[in-house]
Amino acid sequence: MRDLSDPALRHPEKAHRPETPRLRKPDWIRVKAPASKGYKETRDVVRENKLTTVCEEAGCPNVGECWAQGHATMMIMGEVCTRGCTFCNVATGRPDALDVFEPGRVADAVQKLGLNHVVITSVDRDDLEDGGAEHFARTIRAIRHRAPGTTIEILTPDFLRCPPEALETVVAAKPDVFNHNLETVPGLYTEVRPGARYFHSLRLLQRVKELDPEIFTKSGLMAGLGETREQVLQVMDDMRSADVDFLTIGQYLQPTSRHHAVDRYVTPEEFAAYEKAAWGKGFLMVSATPLTRSSYHAGEDFERLRENRLKKLAGA
Repeated sequence: MRDLSDPALRHPEKAHRPETPRLRKPDWIRVKAPASKGYKETRDVVRENKLTTVCEEAGCPNVGECWAQGHATMMIMGEVCTRGCTFCNVATGRPDALDVFEPGRVADAVQKLGLNHVVITSVDRDDLEDGGAEHFARTIRAIRHRAPGTTIEILTPDFLRCPPEALETVVAAKPDVFNHNLETVPGLYTEVRPGARYFHSLRLLQRVKELDPEIFTKSGLMAGLGETREQVLQVMDDMRSADVDFLTIGQYLQPTSRHHAVDRYVTPEEFAAYEKAAWGKGFLMVSATPLTRSSYHAGEDFERLRENRLKKLAGA
């Protein structure tokens, strides 16, 4: 794995950006440095299988807690993204060719870690005709073969410039959860996600449900980028219109001084209010806390998601 500790090496296209002031983190956002035995064991499995994790690449604050339990989120298709989102700490540039043996190594790691639930994500691969859809499908199939008892959650790119068959390929592989994050409100897309399109991402989630209603859909937002409460509530309504089952909302943390600045740190009380509003809008599952991330407690949340669907069906 390359040493990308220098922000200019991780993001050569961002090196020219002016530095922005970094707000001091409040007490509720601070976490302990990882040091447990379980963390080291998970790290060893990741290294032995030559895998990339979004936990490390994106600088997730929950890595110590999750890896202590063996819960690493695998990031497939390399560690270089073709997009340049201003919030993201993943390196941007020209990716290497796909590794055809990666799906097998991911499946081996899932088996070794004994995971009941695994989250697989990826970089954006606009250089590929299908955006990496077939690679996702092969990874899902490999996990099903090596660890048939493991439920699979995928966090995908938007497949923006791909033919419709790309999404159909991924859905046909039958992940248990299809996650695609909207990330922020539409008014901030040109600034925060310049290579993405809000309504395309929303339609992607809706299309998954049309192709296979049994697959749970999930999407997430970051708070503290400059959005208003009214805008967040509107995105919730948009997600429910697209039949999204599961909503996550967490605090945006600025990776470096050259990334998008944190507008403010949203209080735990405000997150609780967002969660209450989301339940009221009909989501089957909601997680809204400062440290919430797409894969944080994903296994436990998946079990609750299934239970909530059964309860809804029983009451219908």
